[in-house]
Amino acid sequence: MALFTKDTIDRVRDAVDMVQLVGAKTDLRRVGTRWSGLCPFHDERTPSFSVNPEQKLYHCFGCGEGGDAIRFVMETEALDFPAAVEALADRYGVQVEREEDDPQAEERRRRRERLHALLDRAASFYAAYLWESEEAGRAREYLASRELSEEILREFRVGYSPSAWDRMLLGARRGGFSEEELAAAGLAQRGRGGSPYDRFRARIMFPLADARGKVLGFGARKLGEGQGPKYLNTSENDIYRKGRQLFGLDRARQFAAKSGRIVVVEGYTDVLALHQAGIREAVAIMGTALTGDQMLEIERVAPRLMLALDADRSGQEAMLRAARIAEDRGLELQVVDMPEGTDPADFVTSNGVAAFEERMERSEGMIEFQVRRVLADADLDTPAGRDRALEEARKLIEAIPQGTATRDALVRQVADRLDVPADWVTRAPAPPKQAPAPTLVPAAPTAGEVALRAEREFLIRCLSSGRLGRDYLARPADEQFASEATRGARAHLASHFEDPLTELPENDPFTAAEVTQVAHKAQERPASDESVLRSSLLQLEQRRLKREMRRASQDGNHSRHTELAAAEQRVRDELGAVMGQTA
Repeated sequence: MALFTKDTIDRVRDAVDMVQLVGAKTDLRRVGTRWSGLCPFHDERTPSFSVNPEQKLYHCFGCGEGGDAIRFVMETEALDFPAAVEALADRYGVQVEREEDDPQAEERRRRRERLHALLDRAASFYAAYLWESEEAGRAREYLASRELSEEILREFRVGYSPSAWDRMLLGARRGGFSEEELAAAGLAQRGRGGSPYDRFRARIMFPLADARGKVLGFGARKLGEGQGPKYLNTSENDIYRKGRQLFGLDRARQFAAKSGRIVVVEGYTDVLALHQAGIREAVAIMGTALTGDQMLEIERVAPRLMLALDADRSGQEAMLRAARIAEDRGLELQVVDMPEGTDPADFVTSNGVAAFEERMERSEGMIEFQVRRVLADADLDTPAGRDRALEEARKLIEAIPQGTATRDALVRQVADRLDVPADWVTRAPAPPKQAPAPTLVPAAPTAGEVALRAEREFLIRCLSSGRLGRDYLARPADEQFASEATRGARAHLASHFEDPLTELPENDPFTAAEVTQVAHKAQERPASDESVLRSSLLQLEQRRLKREMRRASQDGNHSRHTELAAAEQRVRDELGAVMGQTA
């Protein structure tokens, strides 16, 4: 792009009303020949910010920020130099000229300006149609049902496209625009017979603008069935690239620049609901994966990125991809935990903005999110599943410096979830030997095997011990089994004690496999006496109490931890007494 002429930049600076420009961001009071107020760049209680209207300069004696009108717009509206010059030129009616413009570049620029004008005209038409037409009544009802105010809808220029096939075509032609320009702007397309028709019909229209607020295209949501995809976007063209756009960036950028953070959500209504609630730094990726171009736009605005994507699988995958891009660019990335099945718009509507802000305050780093995801997806019903989860979590935790509160909390969380000692989480696995020599010493059990061994051993002893075993099988509570498979196996064995391999649950292969394994091993075991069964039951209770103690410690519930520790000591004493009887 050609540079602006020096005369253009001088005329822009001369045209600016500095008091008006700065006064839109902070309240100013006249003090002699200058104007003073609170600095818009840092928090302060005593005014240290000064504006010189004659020289058209600003300076803060508190934080040192200062410059001219172009610099002020760059800093407060997160624009680069060319965009800031163009924004001020538009605002104050200055004709922009560029150095050494070749005819082809000038032609391309004029064409883009025509398309922008056409798209802006379309946005105004759709917005007016939403509020003034009878046909758009259902759209107004839907938006009201999402508890979106008319004020926020008008601010974002949300509209509605008529159901007729040619309303946009006819209006644009009357405005002097050609069919080719309508197609180039993504507002019209040709049918099978070659005749043009409106691309968007009977849909709620969300204008997609660049950082300066210029409309580049539309996202359109259907209301009824049989209208094609739920969302229909402007097709890719010379001025619209979906992978570069962030819905709401033009509204959010000045607030994000001041707060130093930007909140990324998935959908249009999420952005509208958050802005309406006062969280003005929100933008949307419009249901796609966060791209490198979008991340570049975010980086220009704020150094801190907060992801508040839906808690479903696609949202989690999008967060993981975003983490990789953010790490490459050196951005700070935090994850706002959303309840499953709830998006930010629904959450704010149901719980209020304070609850959402609290979740933002409790946002977690990407590694914490990934560890939590590993544990949520872990197969806890098999030793291999627990071992796999432990290994994945261990690799993630290794990236966190030792001795930090975050690392310690994650270690406790993994240990509690996988029911293993904490040092197993931080212990590096022994490297495999290339040619292990034959040995009669059995291999050390894995973490997953250790976690399930006590529960499985109890079931085997009960099943091999006749009537006494059946009695003990009914004694434990469900909470004493950390695995769903062993819990389900206990329930099945209790109801099929005499013939455990009958009526195995076909829809639960893990439980069926556990029952089969226990039944086969029980056939090889002699009956256990009561002291052995009693000690096995006490071991289950001891493991349950230790799990509860880890959880209480993680939650910071010291009184509960003390209570559980006392109970665990009593079980330990009783277990010692029983073990003494068997010695």
